[in-house]
Amino acid sequence: MSEKTEKERAPKDLKQRYATVRQEMPCQDPSARARNFQEVALGLEIEQALAEAYRCIYCTKPDCISGCPVGIDIPGFVHKVEAGDLAGAAAILRESTLLPAVCGRVCPQEEQCEAVCKVGRGKATKGPVAIGRLERYVADWERAQGNAPAPVIADPTGKSVAIVGSGPAGLACAADLARAGHKVVIFEALHKPGGVLVYGIPEFRLPKAIVAAEIEGLQRMGVEIICNFVVGLTRTVDELLEEFDSIFVGAGAGLPYFMDIPGENLGGVYSANEYLTRVNLMGAYDFPNNDTPVVRGKRVAVVGGGNVAMDAARCALRLGADEVRLIYRRSADEMPARAEEIHHAEEEGVVFTMLTNPLRYLGDERGRVTGVECLKMELGEPGPDGRRKPVEVPGSEHLYAADTVVVAIGNGPNPLVPRTTPGLETNRGKIVAQGETGKTSVKGVFAGGDIVLGAATVILAMGAGRDAARAINEYLETGNW
Repeated sequence: MSEKTEKERAPKDLKQRYATVRQEMPCQDPSARARNFQEVALGLEIEQALAEAYRCIYCTKPDCISGCPVGIDIPGFVHKVEAGDLAGAAAILRESTLLPAVCGRVCPQEEQCEAVCKVGRGKATKGPVAIGRLERYVADWERAQGNAPAPVIADPTGKSVAIVGSGPAGLACAADLARAGHKVVIFEALHKPGGVLVYGIPEFRLPKAIVAAEIEGLQRMGVEIICNFVVGLTRTVDELLEEFDSIFVGAGAGLPYFMDIPGENLGGVYSANEYLTRVNLMGAYDFPNNDTPVVRGKRVAVVGGGNVAMDAARCALRLGADEVRLIYRRSADEMPARAEEIHHAEEEGVVFTMLTNPLRYLGDERGRVTGVECLKMELGEPGPDGRRKPVEVPGSEHLYAADTVVVAIGNGPNPLVPRTTPGLETNRGKIVAQGETGKTSVKGVFAGGDIVLGAATVILAMGAGRDAARAINEYLETGNW
């Protein structure tokens, strides 16, 4: 378009839109929320949602769409909100995403759609349009109405697809395949569907009822979900291929990493996976009403600086800890966790100990952890990833008391499916799959999400699931590999 046309399309009140302040998310008071598992962020009010949507400037080349891994028509749904047409906004969201209430809460919009929002550029900016908060608002509104229209399902094709894992990648893939008319069955290893959405993300960030509601929508589309079914043990991929025309592997990255330092086998030292699974999926925070126990430490050390570390630290506070210390080997500027989660953790009282790295865990005569011996670090030259590498400071050993330690330094792909699938190519444990299609080295088998990417985000996993669904559709229609 010419510059003149762009000017003609610009809203007449452009300056006023730019001047409108980004709406703050109402939250529980920090002192109260640090001791309960209720949702921290309370959601925008209708007046706030309308004001936030008004901040969109109707740019002719909306970069926000390309910034979204699943390609949501962001201006389209935002303009519907501005007009007060929430049903229309919800319909636009549902064209691209199965999990708008989830993504609106936990996706890193500040690194994706909001990062490229033109409203957020310039010295006088009030910040980008709060796309994630609007997505959450619309999804919550739709759920409260209880009358979301059923998606259009194509006529049955007679083809069937098995989905391994019910996390974001598997759910997104299943939704698109069901819409195309295929029979879809999801196999989940745990006793509840949802993958990392239910075992990894705490109730105070993502209520389980919201995940359940989104999954119920998938089941209404005809998708069958079979839990307590461990692909690779219950049945192998090859055995499933005897029954299904194609398979999508979205088994996630559920293998915890440790530092391989002395004392990791002491009682009270958890991987973040086990700790969060006990608390989130199995309700250990409500023991004995739920019969899964967890150590309620009084002095808790959490090792790591990502979102999982923040989740573990904030859970420990809510379980009654007097002190929760987060130990991270780089500075605060290098922390990979979302700024919002860091801010909430600080407000709630988590103690941040930066440029520090554990050397070993100390224990008592009963074999239970009593402390963490650490070493001070300083930042050296940038490494291959561009981040400055932490370097040990000789002679800086020191000790922190701790009766519970949670190690949250990352996860790797679950090795079970690759190990039990002959001919399936892997690289450092991850399944090798084509970027745009998810095709693997085994005919008819596709893969996506964390099992391919390594531990990533919910929305990236969903994007991979949708890409694979398009490729599976083509494969089932043509038979071409």
